[in-house]
Amino acid sequence: MTLAVVRVRGTIKVEPRIKETLRLLRLNRVNHCIVIPETVEFKGMLLKAKDYITWGEVEADTLERLFHERSEYNGSSRLSDQIVKKNTEFKDLKGLAAAVSEGAFDHRSIDGLNPVFRLNPPRKGGYEGIKRAYSVGGALGYRGKEINKLLERMI
Repeated sequence: MTLAVVRVRGTIKVEPRIKETLRLLRLNRVNHCIVIPETVEFKGMLLKAKDYITWGEVEADTLERLFHERSEYNGSSRLSDQIVKKNTEFKDLKGLAAAVSEGAFDHRSIDGLNPVFRLNPPRKGGYEGIKRAYSVGGALGYRGKEINKLLERMI
């Protein structure tokens, strides 16, 4: 399974260990998103930074749209079917997104592809509340499959 992680809060008055964890995750600014495999190491990092990020399992359709509209390849161009075909064993973005969402392929291994997706703030209502957990009506922490709805609003 693959997780999408979105930074929700800034770094003013953040504990140095949490700030370092966010830096290691490459979540340097608000509304930045990364896609990571679901491993024990990453889970520990997510739990340490849970008061500044939100995460959940990303679906292949959302991931395909994220690659198509928000990826950065060699600085400015977007990831396309031709680039995917040239640099990977997949024929198109749909196949790449399906493999990444299942955890069979790590998109960070594509040379020239920036692993960070710079997203817009969420449309139609913004975040639910950046100081509360998702389980109590806020925007922080684990949200499961609901991350796909948030990403659709941010793409």
